[in-house]
Amino acid sequence: MTNTLFDALFAPHQGKSTPFLHLLDGSTLTHDAFLRQAAQIGGALDLLGLVAGDRLALQVEKSAEALAVYAACVQKGVIFLPLNTAYTANELAYFIEDSGAKIVVCDPAKEAAISEITAKTGAKLLTLDGAGNGTLIDAATSQPEQTQTVARGPDDLAAFLYTSGTTGRSKGAMLTQDNLLSNSEVLKDYWGFTKDDVLLHALPIFHTHGLFVATNIALLCGGSAIFMAAFNPDTILEQMPRATSMMGVPTFYTRLLDHDGFTRDAAAHMRLFISGSAPMLAETHEQFEARTGQRILERYGMTETNMNTSNPYEGMRKAGTVGFPLPGVELKICDPESGTELAQGEIGVIEVRGRNVFKGYWQMPEKTREELRDDGFFITGDLGLVDEDGYVQIVGRGKDLIISGGYNIYPKEIELIIDDQPGVKESAVIGVPHPDFGESPVAVVVPEGAGPDTTQLMQACKDELARFKHPREIIILDALPRNTMGKVQKNALRGDYASLFTPTES
Repeated sequence: MTNTLFDALFAPHQGKSTPFLHLLDGSTLTHDAFLRQAAQIGGALDLLGLVAGDRLALQVEKSAEALAVYAACVQKGVIFLPLNTAYTANELAYFIEDSGAKIVVCDPAKEAAISEITAKTGAKLLTLDGAGNGTLIDAATSQPEQTQTVARGPDDLAAFLYTSGTTGRSKGAMLTQDNLLSNSEVLKDYWGFTKDDVLLHALPIFHTHGLFVATNIALLCGGSAIFMAAFNPDTILEQMPRATSMMGVPTFYTRLLDHDGFTRDAAAHMRLFISGSAPMLAETHEQFEARTGQRILERYGMTETNMNTSNPYEGMRKAGTVGFPLPGVELKICDPESGTELAQGEIGVIEVRGRNVFKGYWQMPEKTREELRDDGFFITGDLGLVDEDGYVQIVGRGKDLIISGGYNIYPKEIELIIDDQPGVKESAVIGVPHPDFGESPVAVVVPEGAGPDTTQLMQACKDELARFKHPREIIILDALPRNTMGKVQKNALRGDYASLFTPTES
């Protein structure tokens, strides 16, 4: 009985005592031990009534057990829905309801709040904490350490990831078994990963980068990962001599560069540093190379496509670019109005096609038709060009999406909360360059009457939104800039405040 993703990522490791996850308590979880626990969790999912095609939503702290839930879902054909641990109950309600999740797994500390949601949807609620304990594990421990693998083919859905837009509802990107596997196979070869690699894994596993890139590649090549709950530069430097490679967001690298212990000798054992999920400043590239003698490899991906392009492993890694289209990925730059392909060097909307491109948006056929062409090209909404050497440059976004520390933020989501507060006539939320996070959200507010209490505005955002969405600054203006059609000119605002977080020279 074949299961495309399980057969490639997990089945080859069954019964093997090879190292998989090196944990910070000094222990190492072998491939076999990991898969035995995943099988027990799979058995618990069977008892709970899940069948292939059902959805399981997971909002828990990073742990080996949380990763085993992903493996169990793959083995049982259950569609996996990882959710950002920073989401509030208000945000979670939409994802749980929209996805139709039949099981929700959450941290015990959030059980009471989320139980109010599952009581309405009828989903079963279980718990799992960062130490690997909870009612899900309690249910799994009585199950056999082997379980039946459910047949799934390349076109069957493996995961939902909710992605961003600038207006309206979040969209559930439907990712197939082949979407995930094909991208992992290409990246493993393109980046030279082998069974000898030890990956520094400090990324979250509710995001494409940490789960479907980092983890899947480690599984596919048979290597191991130093598995950390979160990024900490002291811990990274302590573990770096044991590692060969690292994947991170630009923030990881700026914080390492700020650490006196990050030296050329500290990085000498590493063969590869990869960055993505947000643009990296050219200055960071230059500082990193000067410090270590190595160039960071920057790449470009999206929730809907996983990775699309990458700077080469062997060859020039060009700062300010995201490299070349990956093998099997077609990329073109098109006129945003007509869709006509543009000449090399011209700026337009990036469109991509390949086995990595998702199946569409869950229960949003109209949105799927708007962004996924009949010929298979996906309209990314990102503006870019292909330079004279064939490298792809991202020059902006056709949408107003903000990417802060690798996380996507809808401006409209913040604006709706601010606009609802006393003393606010209207608002515009923009992304402003930030040396640590790539971008940070800033709210520009037009007052009415006596005007707003900015402390109260901040508190309203804190009450309703995950921390990474909170505005870094609130700016009061008499009016928002508009064009002749009355549309707010966010580009003008971004220009006005582009240097807001730029360090000043003393």
